[in-house]
Amino acid sequence: MIILGIDPGSINCGYGLIEIEGRKIIAAGADAIKTKSSEPLHKRIVIIYNEICKVIEEYKPSYVAIETIFFGKNIQSALTLAHARGVLLLAASQNNIPIHEYSPREIKKSVTGNGNSAKHQVRYMVEQMLKLKEIPKSEDAIDGLAIAMCHYNKIKFDVK
Repeated sequence: MIILGIDPGSINCGYGLIEIEGRKIIAAGADAIKTKSSEPLHKRIVIIYNEICKVIEEYKPSYVAIETIFFGKNIQSALTLAHARGVLLLAASQNNIPIHEYSPREIKKSVTGNGNSAKHQVRYMVEQMLKLKEIPKSEDAIDGLAIAMCHYNKIKFDVK
């Protein structure tokens, strides 16, 4: 089973892939889709869509886990983020991949045990849990791995 975790963004869209083999978790890859802030939004979302489709085609994930929108003080940023999330959700839906959404707080709690954890704490726990030999430089890629781990923890402990 492969889980694709996505940290949506219109300039830096992080993603992380984890593969589960029995009881062993392997980080299959992590990176960020980078666009230029000087480009118009409609061009950036095409790049995001095309790049995430390539990731989906290459890895064929069983699940997509994506972070929900965090509503801060800037409504314009939230709307821009919503456009990026829309194309990410579209790509997963077109490939018939089940989508699961998690809030930033849920992700932090799942990975660190504390929903108010700082970024460096999330990074540390992801590095430790996945025993990463090569650490992604992008915080967005680390967040993508954290989101994938969050979903794995959810399905692992979800007793039916």
